[in-house]
Amino acid sequence: MSGGDVLKLQAKDNVVIALRSLPAGSELQGVVEPLSAAVMQGHKIACSTIAAGEDVLRYGQIIGQAKAPIKPGEHVHTHNLGMDAHNLQDYEFATQKDVLEPIASQRTFDGYHRADGKVGTRNYVGILTSVNCSGSVARFIAEAVEKTGLLDEFPNVDGVVPIVHGTGCGMSGENEGYAALFRTLSGYAQHPNFGGILLIGLGCEVMQVSDLVGGRSIRADGALRYMTIQHEGGTRKTIEKGLEELRGIFEIANSATRSPAPVSEITIGMQCGGSDGYSGITANPALGFASDLLVRHGGTTILSETSEVYGAEHLLTRRAQSVEVGKKLIERIHWWEDYTARNGGEMDNNPSPGNKRGGLTTILEKSLGAVAKGGTAPLADVYQFAEIVDKKGFVFMDSPGFDPCSVTGQVASGSNLIIFTTGRGSVSGYKPTPCIKLATNSEMYARMSGDMDLNCGDIVTEGISIEAKGEELFELLIRVASGEQTKSEELGFGGAEFVPWQIGAVM
Repeated sequence: MSGGDVLKLQAKDNVVIALRSLPAGSELQGVVEPLSAAVMQGHKIACSTIAAGEDVLRYGQIIGQAKAPIKPGEHVHTHNLGMDAHNLQDYEFATQKDVLEPIASQRTFDGYHRADGKVGTRNYVGILTSVNCSGSVARFIAEAVEKTGLLDEFPNVDGVVPIVHGTGCGMSGENEGYAALFRTLSGYAQHPNFGGILLIGLGCEVMQVSDLVGGRSIRADGALRYMTIQHEGGTRKTIEKGLEELRGIFEIANSATRSPAPVSEITIGMQCGGSDGYSGITANPALGFASDLLVRHGGTTILSETSEVYGAEHLLTRRAQSVEVGKKLIERIHWWEDYTARNGGEMDNNPSPGNKRGGLTTILEKSLGAVAKGGTAPLADVYQFAEIVDKKGFVFMDSPGFDPCSVTGQVASGSNLIIFTTGRGSVSGYKPTPCIKLATNSEMYARMSGDMDLNCGDIVTEGISIEAKGEELFELLIRVASGEQTKSEELGFGGAEFVPWQIGAVM
């Protein structure tokens, strides 16, 4: 229920959410005592007495335990809310059998049809690097393309994207970190938003170009060339050879034009970053509704950030299409518990300081809001970081909660569109994949409208339904997939957000 100043999400919740910043002494509907101290927008207020050690409930789910007795009207946050050991052993697998009704009247978007059957939403050419040591040369080649005006001859090419990173050497050539980087680079090399790829290595790195290419046809269109700086004879010769190779790649990429494709060819990577207390009640549920719409049209949506579904994974295992799929998710959860422990961390070191200023207190609370991005569709499968997603529907890809890294994995897995919800105001872009930014609250949207594509705060301020906002988002994503630029594209983001997940020792 909403009393104008506060919102109670489920009848059994013992906290309400402040819909605006409230002064001490405020009398609130459903709260039997006046507010004992000022509370900021998005933060929690006890609506009944909560004993020390008692569960605190939001969304009808446990978000932690009271560290001390909490009276009605008290602010509930880090000073009095903690989290016991997370120990959900009694998972339910594939017990929720809801099936979304397919939508027969197929919608279309205008995309780039690739030789392998995939459809891109953009038509970039990428300069992909195998190692940090070839990053500068990749940028030099991209700068030379711009200075020479070479792209002017190829109007159907959206631009050149140097894909540079800080790894590829100083690592084991056999462990899970190597495998993750290999999947990431391979995924970008065959991404449908690239009309062609120039792959550049140094020559002596652990991540060998020859291993990446491996004698296989990475791209069915043949628009992939590769070289190493050492073999070409140094920087200047590599730049000259690179420009020569790019001309041939541009010719292939320029032959592509937009034409209608079913929206079932859209794959969305769903992200949230700079979250706040509104994330789980506005933008994330609206994205969840749009996700369900796309799945009903035969498309694919990818939820990730394993460390940010921690505490809510039981909601996903129930929706798994099979017991095996549910257990794959729990295997990743257990891996993360071990991963953080052996690196001196803990799963509840998230939320971030910004999340906490926005009203989120524990990872359980953040995760319960985060999984709302996934709507209600059955969980079709669980994938490793940057593993190619080969199933339609709603799926999960393992990743850190660090947004650029998580999106990098989603793009490598095949996402040709990213939708990103934010309450604090994240700014980023992810070439070659356009990113739609959703504001969770109207105040931040007004302040940062130059970076936000859609305001979901009006779900609270104007009473817009989650369903109506989800439908509005669905229409927006079709327009963006067809070529409409997002705010991050207009601003030129995408040059610094390629961040492969670096797992393991740097040697």
